[in-house]
Amino acid sequence: MLAVVTTGPASTPIDEVRRMTNSASGEIGALLAEALTDRGFQTLLFRARGATYTHVPSGALLHEFTTNHDLARALQALAESRGGEVRAVFQAAALSDYDLTAVRGPDGSLLDAPKIPGNLRPLHLLLEPAAKILPLLRAWFPRAWIVGWKYELAGRREDAATKARVPLEQSQSDATVLNGAAYGPGFGLLEGTPAPLHHSTKRELAQILASRAEAFAKSHK
Repeated sequence: MLAVVTTGPASTPIDEVRRMTNSASGEIGALLAEALTDRGFQTLLFRARGATYTHVPSGALLHEFTTNHDLARALQALAESRGGEVRAVFQAAALSDYDLTAVRGPDGSLLDAPKIPGNLRPLHLLLEPAAKILPLLRAWFPRAWIVGWKYELAGRREDAATKARVPLEQSQSDATVLNGAAYGPGFGLLEGTPAPLHHSTKRELAQILASRAEAFAKSHK
C-alpha cells in the first residue's frame, strides 16, 4: 500500500532572497506519516522546506518542495510512474493561495532584480490566485482515498463546516479536516456526515486518518 502525505508551508518567491509563506509547522504530516507506516503503508512524505517540525518517521521517504509548482510537478511525476499504486493521499500542506505575477517600484516600473532594493517605498506586489492542487488529485490517483484540509479563522464551527463542503464536492475528495479559530480547539473530520467528527489532538487525528486509509485500501483491492 502506497500513501502520500504533503505537509508544511509552501512559499512564493518575491526575488531570489525573499519569499511570502504561510504559518505551518509540518507536525501533523510527520505524525500522519508515522501512523501510516505503522499500519503497513509505504509512505511518501512531501514536506515544504519551511517546515519547523523536521522529524521524519522511520520507514517514510522524504521529498522536499518549496512552491506549489514544485509540489504539483512532483505529484504529477509520481502519478505517471506509480499513480495506480497510491491508495491514500493527504493534502495537509499549507499551500500558497496566490502567485506573484509582478513587482513594481514606487513609479510603477517593473522590478526583476535578483535582490530588490530594501529601501523602496512603496513597493507594489501584484498577486493572482494560484492554481489549486486538490482538484487534480482524483485524476492523478484514481484508486486513492483523498483527504484535504480547511483552515478557517473567521466565523463559527458551523461556518467552517459549510465552507469545507464546497472543496469537498468540487475536488471529488473523500474527506476534509477542519481546524483553525473558526472550528475551535482540536480538529473536525468531515465526510458524508452532516457535522464533522471531532478529534482533540493531532496524534489522535493522525491515528484515525491512518485507520480509515487502511480500511479503504483493504476494501478496495
